[in-house]
Amino acid sequence: MHPLDLIILLGTLGFIVTYGAIKTRRQQDMHSYLRSSGEKKWWAICLSIMATQASAITFISTPGQAYESGMGFIQIYFGLPFAMIVISVVFIPVFYKLNVYTAYEYLEQRFNLRTRQFVAFLFLISRGLGSGLTLYAPAIILSTILGWNLGLLCLFTGIAVIIYIYVGGEKAVGQTQIIQMAVILSGMAVALIMLIKYLPHGVSLKDATYLAGKMGKMKIIDKTFSLNNRYNIWSGILGGFFLSLSYFGTDQSQVSRYLGGESVTQSKLGLFFNGIVKIPMQFFILFIGVMTYIFFLFHASPVFFNNKALETAGLSGTARQQLAVKEEQHSLIEARRESAALNLLHTKNTLLEAASMDTLQELESQDTAIRGDVKRIIQQNTPGVETKDTDYVFLSFILNHLPQGLVGLLLAVMFCAAMSSIAGQINSLASTTVVDYYKRSLNKNGSELHYVQATKISTLLWGGITIAFAIFAHLSDNLVQLVNILGSLFYGTILGVFIVAFFFKFVRGNAVFIAAVISEAIIIILYFFFEKKITFLWYNPIGVGLVILLSLVFTIVLRNKDTTT
Repeated sequence: MHPLDLIILLGTLGFIVTYGAIKTRRQQDMHSYLRSSGEKKWWAICLSIMATQASAITFISTPGQAYESGMGFIQIYFGLPFAMIVISVVFIPVFYKLNVYTAYEYLEQRFNLRTRQFVAFLFLISRGLGSGLTLYAPAIILSTILGWNLGLLCLFTGIAVIIYIYVGGEKAVGQTQIIQMAVILSGMAVALIMLIKYLPHGVSLKDATYLAGKMGKMKIIDKTFSLNNRYNIWSGILGGFFLSLSYFGTDQSQVSRYLGGESVTQSKLGLFFNGIVKIPMQFFILFIGVMTYIFFLFHASPVFFNNKALETAGLSGTARQQLAVKEEQHSLIEARRESAALNLLHTKNTLLEAASMDTLQELESQDTAIRGDVKRIIQQNTPGVETKDTDYVFLSFILNHLPQGLVGLLLAVMFCAAMSSIAGQINSLASTTVVDYYKRSLNKNGSELHYVQATKISTLLWGGITIAFAIFAHLSDNLVQLVNILGSLFYGTILGVFIVAFFFKFVRGNAVFIAAVISEAIIIILYFFFEKKITFLWYNPIGVGLVILLSLVFTIVLRNKDTTT
């Protein structure tokens, strides 16, 4: 890395940590430490919600997802605006009326203590694992770029975040997230501008978009209904609705963002504008991935994007010769593919255009096969090496094609996204632990300052757990998918309990508790035994439906039992 890039990266991160710690120090009561003293305006709430959700995984994996599969991933967010409406109408007024610090406090008032603490436990598991992945993602970047120790990078990033959360709590999280989102959005805009700038002479943005459409990358909506198809309009609207409803309505990492609002109206506006802005922002990030694909149609690309995996693979002499052959074949195809792409854009003859399209698709198919051969060569020689390299596509563009200074800015984007999301998650884990367990069951008579100190200690503990999980994590199929899968394993059950609480007033605590335990067990079984038949988005409506149905059944069973006895 060039010294200028390192200065920009470390300077940005250092300023955020220092600003967050100094600006929000001396928080002495729970209202200020856990709810930002109720001072947040709607725009700050909106930015804070977006910053917590948009982790570094979003900006690493999502462009790679679009590079490989196109824009279809955006369908996962189609249910989001509808979820925002429901949360604004149903959830927020109740939370404000009861003046809760966590969403799970409401469940004890509505049901009983064990239901509250079971749902809080599900949140702690899902968010605890998710925070580790969120921290792991940016550590991959510098470990890949500079060969730095992955564990030390996780430790450095985690400690940087813990410092200002420990000092300022929720207020520090909110203050720093505004700056972080400014860095993120400006950096990603610069990346898109550079991708457009690097288009060949005579190729416009309109041409690039047309070419991407021809190659199937601009297809947004898939109307095919299928339980094992991850991204279609049906799973997006229905599964995405329940995923968003649970995430924004019952996940404390998001609930705490809007509980610090100045009023119910400010919180509702913050959620509303998040629902409006999120889909265009996700479209923007995916489009950057599509433009990265177009960029590599006209510029040389590695046959395997994860260079570090190749370096550590320990390939034999024969394997290296096989790899060299594949790299040469890849280079030859790239030259022909670029020519076919230009012919497709510039020909005015319909027959020639069709011929160029056929040639381009055939070359793309051949190149995909070559890349697959390279992965098999690596796997055969070093079985433990991760060969899924889509998370490295956008990084390859940043590191090898951006000028000095911009590399540091884009890396700062990744780290700002990681820090903003990790901060919100660790803060919510700490507050849930103290409010729903320590304050409720272990020490009910402590002072405000005592509970603030307890939350700080909990912050250190959860920060340590997050760092430890990140150090021992390994790359999955795709990081952004893995985070959504983890959430979907628990969110359906959690949301089901809240829906029963809000809309089925005759259901009591024992019935919903039993229903929640059984429903969660069924979801886990479905994941381990039917993963290939039922895609993860469907776990959310299935979990909700199970909790509602079983709650009704156990309400009848328990009522009949009481009657007979």
